[in-house]
Amino acid sequence: MRSQQVDWVAVPAGVLRRGAPLEEVAAVARRYAETGVPVEWYMKEAPRAQIHLPAFRIARTPVTVGQWALFAKAGGRPVPQKPASHPVTGVTWEAATACCRWLGERIGLDVRLPTEDEWERAARGDDDGEFPWGGEYRTGLANLVDLGIGTTTPVGSFPGGGSPFGVLDMAGNADGWTCTPYAPYPGAPPQVPSTEPWAFDRHITRGGAFRHDRDLARCARRHRPRRTGHHADITSRADPPQGCAWIAVPTCTFRCTPTPAPGGGRWRW
Repeated sequence: MRSQQVDWVAVPAGVLRRGAPLEEVAAVARRYAETGVPVEWYMKEAPRAQIHLPAFRIARTPVTVGQWALFAKAGGRPVPQKPASHPVTGVTWEAATACCRWLGERIGLDVRLPTEDEWERAARGDDDGEFPWGGEYRTGLANLVDLGIGTTTPVGSFPGGGSPFGVLDMAGNADGWTCTPYAPYPGAPPQVPSTEPWAFDRHITRGGAFRHDRDLARCARRHRPRRTGHHADITSRADPPQGCAWIAVPTCTFRCTPTPAPGGGRWRW
């Protein structure tokens, strides 16, 4: 079975300027008013906090179909009929976690999904830019709905949209799982809900996908897959609960984070 490389990016210890200042949330909602996202959804980003994070490593790109195929074949899971260089999508949080664990057993490390704070640190770098590439949105730096592609592209196709640390596809293409369950940030406005029963899964996703608007490309944007019926988000069939024809498995992908951080840059699946 052919091996696949994992390219780890070293993210140094530093301070994450997490989220968005409460006093700026209304302006953010107005700036993206054409997306129809209510201001309450942006409230989940508040308040801004200074979070010190130790050094860690994160995969430069999401897990590809080719990488996923090695895990899938080892465990008797179906392999998506998509190009090997595209991000694997239609992945539940449980399956993404299982794949990370499987990879860790192969390379002798504790491999997991990144935390929400690690994801945002990898996207923002030491900067305070609204997007991984800087302070203003620019069409053509990420695979989002405005580009009109309508499907995934090979990982790393938009190097100009990379983060200050060189992490790619942190905006668009496929929505990325984190290992962090949703909860309001400490000190959040009282109107921020403590739970979101409409969500398909309790864990936070980040970055947005090819079918999403530019607001989801923002480094601070907190997102969760919606519980729906037959919907354009569905990219893989799941075993449905009694009386339900489909489970909404959105355009979700994932990338891995090893603990402790490996010394080298590339490891093989």
